[in-house]
Amino acid sequence: MSATLGTLIKQLQPDWSVEIYERLGEVAQESSNPWNNAGTGHAALCELNYMPEAKDGTVTADKAVAINEQFQISRQLWAHLVETGALPAPTNFINSTPHMTFVHGKDSVEYLRKRFAVLKDQPLFQGMEYSEDPAVIGTWTPLLTRKRPKNQKIAATRIVSGTDVDFGALTRYLFDNLAAAGAGVHVNQQVTGIKQLPDGTWNLNLRRLVGGHPGAVNARFVFVGAGGGALALLQQSGIPEIKGFGGFPISGQFLRTTNPKLVSQHHAKVYGKAAVGAPPMSVPHLDTRVVEGESSLLFGPYAGFTPKFLKSSTWFDLPFSIRTHNIGPMLGVAAHNFGLMKYLIGEVFASKKTKLKALQEFIPTAKLDDWELITAGQRVQVMKKDPKQGGVLQFGTEVITSADGTIAGLLGASPGASTAAPIMVDLLKRCFPEQYPAWEPKLREMIPSLGTTLSDDPAAAAASLAATAHTLHLTA
Repeated sequence: MSATLGTLIKQLQPDWSVEIYERLGEVAQESSNPWNNAGTGHAALCELNYMPEAKDGTVTADKAVAINEQFQISRQLWAHLVETGALPAPTNFINSTPHMTFVHGKDSVEYLRKRFAVLKDQPLFQGMEYSEDPAVIGTWTPLLTRKRPKNQKIAATRIVSGTDVDFGALTRYLFDNLAAAGAGVHVNQQVTGIKQLPDGTWNLNLRRLVGGHPGAVNARFVFVGAGGGALALLQQSGIPEIKGFGGFPISGQFLRTTNPKLVSQHHAKVYGKAAVGAPPMSVPHLDTRVVEGESSLLFGPYAGFTPKFLKSSTWFDLPFSIRTHNIGPMLGVAAHNFGLMKYLIGEVFASKKTKLKALQEFIPTAKLDDWELITAGQRVQVMKKDPKQGGVLQFGTEVITSADGTIAGLLGASPGASTAAPIMVDLLKRCFPEQYPAWEPKLREMIPSLGTTLSDDPAAAAASLAATAHTLHLTA
């Protein structure tokens, strides 16, 4: 998010000074690190949580289409940056990877059939295939069907225009380009205090973690893009807009294999249905990953709980985030999410045998000896006030902006980096209302579909998909 915002500002207003402060020794080591996320270019092509089945059995595409529209804006921005040389060859950070959904059981198959019927004629979902035939699904990816019980009812969708994104590499390239354009990228520097001055500017106190002495910087505008650490900094700022917000951390693990025999038999990101009580980011999926040119398979995530808001932070993050204004919403969330708590506790104490069983739902022939367990990134879900329940757990992202537009920050986790471009464009509109009209022509040059809805115009949707696919070397 921070790299995207800095890039947009430098493109639109190159004379402005941009400074970035990173607590760790390198950028993109938390949620953006490729092994801390699944690398899915979230376009709702395969993620079932964007199209839940209503109580009356209906399935609607509104949210899925909206997510896809957002991802197209990110694709267009990346394509523009590749064309102008701000990003290197796209194969360094994005690769074509079919997106699939796979389910089994009568009810799940019926749901997937209805989902496909709703999506197949949507302009941004053109090319989606559906099958209940194990032989056909086996040609898409043989690991799913080999030695699966013949009497098990299964179904799958596939769309070949999906992507795998190395968000760590993309973030580093964006920051490299920012540095080349004159922005300051400072690592090993932690923001320890943030206070607004009478003139409306902000003073940030800095602690140099490697050598040097404490310092400070004054800024007219501050964006807090610290992932799970954003809540604490926004609370320090004292802005009233952060009152009532809390964070619910969820940890996770993935199983990873680099076994060439397995990797060569699976080229797709395959999403299934979440377990009852599971949070949306815990939907099981079997993913092809390409990181630094090397292919591997990733399965998970196995959810868990820790009070830490970042992988590299402390166990006191959650208790230290409690304030008088957010304890009510947090208690409200606890009171109405016993199913989630039970699920997370079960995941924390899950045995290797249980983890293997979850993997074998996707790969019946799987053996743990072929897989290693890695720790995923921390996800801090938003807890906020709710008039009915006192507090509600939100599984999306939320931009917090001060009334005067001089500070903003991003809370939440999903769909995250895939929608960084539209979220940051919206932030520009909210925080820089005087400058935005002058920036809009340049933004439309960078993002041709900005302000339009591609799904309302099949020809425009097809043209946009083809253009970005060509520039980013993707399957159309």
